This record gives sequence, C-alpha cells and structure tokens, in this order.
Amino acid sequence: MIEMADKDLFDIQSNDKVGRYAVAKRNLKAGDTIFLEKPFAYGPKSDTYCICLGCFEPIDCTVLCTKCSWPVCGPDCENRPCHRDYECEVFSKANVKFQPVDDPTDVCLQYECITPLRVLYKKLSEYCWLKKKIQNDGKMRVQSMEAHNDKKERKSNLGIQPTQCRRIFERAIVAVRAAIDVPKGGELYSSYTYSLWPTLVRREFFREGKYFDCSCARCCDKTELGTNNSTLKCNKCDNGIILPADPLDDKCYWNCTHCEFRTNAVAVRKAFAAIQADIDAVEYVNGPKGIEERETIYKRYKSVLHPKNAYMSILRSSLIQLYGKSDGYEIDDLPDILLERKVELCMQLLEVLDVIEPGRSRIRGIVLYELHGPLMALARHQYQTDTISKEEFKIQLQKAIDTMGKAVKILKQEPENLPEGQLGKSAESAYKQLIENFDLLVENA
Repeated sequence: MIEMADKDLFDIQSNDKVGRYAVAKRNLKAGDTIFLEKPFAYGPKSDTYCICLGCFEPIDCTVLCTKCSWPVCGPDCENRPCHRDYECEVFSKANVKFQPVDDPTDVCLQYECITPLRVLYKKLSEYCWLKKKIQNDGKMRVQSMEAHNDKKERKSNLGIQPTQCRRIFERAIVAVRAAIDVPKGGELYSSYTYSLWPTLVRREFFREGKYFDCSCARCCDKTELGTNNSTLKCNKCDNGIILPADPLDDKCYWNCTHCEFRTNAVAVRKAFAAIQADIDAVEYVNGPKGIEERETIYKRYKSVLHPKNAYMSILRSSLIQLYGKSDGYEIDDLPDILLERKVELCMQLLEVLDVIEPGRSRIRGIVLYELHGPLMALARHQYQTDTISKEEFKIQLQKAIDTMGKAVKILKQEPENLPEGQLGKSAESAYKQLIENFDLLVENA
C-alpha cells in the first residue's frame, strides 16, 4: 500500500493514551515527502451533491452509465475502473437504478451507499484485515480523509487508507509531506478537521464524526496556543476577554478575565452557530456584493469576538481572495486604503496560521500569494507620490517578491490538477520574471 520515499523516514509506535502514532526516524525538512500511498478505496463522501462516479466532478445527471444507469460524465468515466469494477457491476445485476433528482447541487442521499460498497467489494477481493476496522459508515469516516476535486472548492470525494500527516490527494495517490521541520523522534501529526474552527466546534466534530475526544495541546489551552481562536470580548467591561474555565468541558463556565461576568459553553456554542450561519449565508456570494456582505458581518461581530477569533479569521480568508479580483476591486484599481486593508487582513490571518497551520500548508501558501500583490502596488504608489525614496522602494519591492517566493515554495508542491497547483505553476513563472526584471521594474515604476 505504501511506497516509501525513504524507508527510514518514520516509525510506528503506540501507547495506552493515544494508540498508534508515527515518529520521525531522522530529522525531516519542510517539504520532504515522507511516503506516497494509494488509498485502499475512494468514493463520494457523506452528504455529497451529485457527482460523476468516474471522475467525481459535479454534474447535472443528464448523462447516465449505459450499463447501470447511474450518473457519469460520459463513456470515458463510465469505463473508469473505480466505477466499472465496483458499483456498476453490482447495480447492473440487481437492476438498481439512479432515481431522478430535482436539484443536482443539493445533497443526494443516493450516493451514501457508493463508498461503503466500494470498501466492502475491495475488502472481499483483497484486504480481509479491514473486517474489524471498517464495520459501518461511522467507523469508515474515522479511517478516511477528504480530498478536493479538480475544479471545486467543495470537497466531493473521500479517500480511505490505513495510515495517516500532511496529505495531498493527487489522482488517487496520497502524498504525505512534512509541513515543517521535524526533529528525529518528533511525532508526525495530521489534522482531522478544519483547523480554523474554535475548540468547541472541533471537539464536537471529533465526537460526532471521528468518535473520540481530542486532548491535544491546543484543545487543552484556554487561548488555543495564544491564538485566541475561541475567545470572546466582554461586553460588561472595557478590557476583559471571555475564556473557558476548562476547554475540555463542553458545559463549563466561560469567565471574563477582568470582571465578574460569566456565561456557559452552551450559550457560547449557540453564538458560534449563529455566526457560522451568517457566514454560510454568503458563502457563494462573490464579486463586489460578496465583499460588502462579508465586511458587514465582520463589523457586526467586531465588538463581540476577539480580533483573532476563528470566525474573524474565516471572514479574512474569504475577503483577501475577493479584494483584488472582483469587478471594481481589481488590484491595480484599489486605492491605498483598500490595499492597506488587504495587507492588514493577510497579516492578521498569517499570525494565526503560523501557529495552527505553520510551514508549508496550503492555506498559508494562498495567503502569502494574496499578500504579495498589495505589497507591490502600495510600494509603487508610495514611490510615485514621493512618499518613499527609490532605495526604500527597492526594499519594499524586494519584500513583496520574497513574499511571493514563499508562496511559490508551498504551492508548487500542490497537484497541478487542483486550483492551488495551477496557481503555484503560474506564480512560479511570474516570480522568476520579477527576479529577472527587478531593475526594469524599479526604473519603470
């Protein structure tokens, strides 16, 4: 199952507290490939929208497999082994056909059977040792990792494999790479959930979807390793912040650090759910309207949430990708005040990511890429208006180029069939041109 980049890179250990885990057998550098692995099986995740059973792209369900009558893109996908050799054969023999749906973009429960069926089929044919590991859909989710499809930000297919670190799914291959330098003997970690969520939400997800209670250093820390990812502002005093008495207790009191005010975790969780609902409501609103609506939500909760609270970070993540790309908000047209706004959003988000998604993580690569543009534009504007000298302009321009270089180092390791990989490829070409034409950029500014 595993093709090692180096057989001596890691070892498997275990203890009574966490069970099996991996440790580095020698010093690892950020970006090192630890191993490549083919998933045991892969297929649609739970609660997916309608997708092709061959390539996993979103579809409108107007094209059906000629053998089993389930949705595919066409003949090529119909004959892909992942579909042809698994559910297609079963459904054809049993005459189980796909039932028409009103809206292919809505959750389609018919897909719930596909991945379990593929796992069972694979188990019977090859790996009987999984009998005890995968007994139902819940257990299967514990052993699985989600993967991006080629064109959508939404995740639509699910990889199942018997091992776990920083994973990149590329054409049904899991590439596990070190995101940061890892010393010999250091434990190798992998995130099971969206890292920007606050502790209450992450631990709830772990219990319901992964069937364990996390007690990592971040979950145990009231301030989430100093990120204040869950922290609220106190509305009863000027300087107080509200923190949980025990972050591992989802029913504990949350107390102000400066006054007698306190609330409870249940109320905090309800507040988080309401804020998330507001953010979800604008998830697919792009362009100028998307910026305006997210900025409105940002301002609405600015007096309630700590500046580094998870939901402020989530909003920043969306805004930095809209500023500079939306109609009327292109990077070359942004006034300095909005360029400074984008820089501020990027820097604030990086402060959090440097703790919870450090090193060569995909999201850091994207944020660094988004940061280099306004840095260059601001430097050029300031030089053109004689706000900074030529020498200072060179320094600021080099800073922007170096920021792009950091982004390239991360994104060029992403699969080229994914948006991040495509961005990395184009960014690498642009980065080389910036370096080669540095003096010309200064003279023509």
